[in-house]
Amino acid sequence: MISDPITIVAIFLAFALGGVLKGATGAGAPIITIPVIAAFYDVRIAVVIMVIPNLLTNIGQLYKYRATIMPRFFTISFALGGGIGALLGTILLANLSIKILTLSVAFIILIYISLKLMVPTWKLNYSKAKKLVFFMGSGGGILQGAAGLSAPISLTFLNSMQLDRNQFIPTISVYFGVMSLFQMPALYFYKFLNIETIIISCLSTVVLMSFMPIGSWLAKSVSKENFDKLILLLLCFIALRIIYLNY
Repeated sequence: MISDPITIVAIFLAFALGGVLKGATGAGAPIITIPVIAAFYDVRIAVVIMVIPNLLTNIGQLYKYRATIMPRFFTISFALGGGIGALLGTILLANLSIKILTLSVAFIILIYISLKLMVPTWKLNYSKAKKLVFFMGSGGGILQGAAGLSAPISLTFLNSMQLDRNQFIPTISVYFGVMSLFQMPALYFYKFLNIETIIISCLSTVVLMSFMPIGSWLAKSVSKENFDKLILLLLCFIALRIIYLNY
């Protein structure tokens, strides 16, 4: 039972910051929520709580940007790979130790930061991306299922294609939504998804969606470069804190 006030405040702040990030960029909420909750509580709970927000917020974004989604083959291949990977990752979530999972979150974050800094120099054209899309989707799905963070693969892959924001958002929304649909039955099977976690997850969704408009406003008011730098600094601090507490 999650009753510690510090943990509750940490979860609230994590979803508030995640909502700001998602509103500004269209993706990336788990990059904030998962490591913050893992640093204060339990990575398994963090993954479970994020499932419903992932599904509901991405349905809304998909509807809003549906007219500019990537071609059907690309989008379906990416999402299907993510769903299958998420199932495999959930098996790892259920069977690996908490310490391994928690440290995995920290190292995945550090990898993401490294790739984020490198990706502006890497351009992947569409014809090559089509050949890789299912495998990139699957790899991201495994990370999503096991640690709640597909970003080092999924976001880096789409960012490397230098997509327009209106193409990026609906494509990643389908991807996250399908992963959640595949992952939910597996989480229920392993008894991670129960009444308590569903209630917390639904409340977290409200917080996330409430702060998304702030992110949309910031995207217009703050340069993308400065916003990214602030997020990367925050993530680096969180990752180092997790490593320090678990070694």
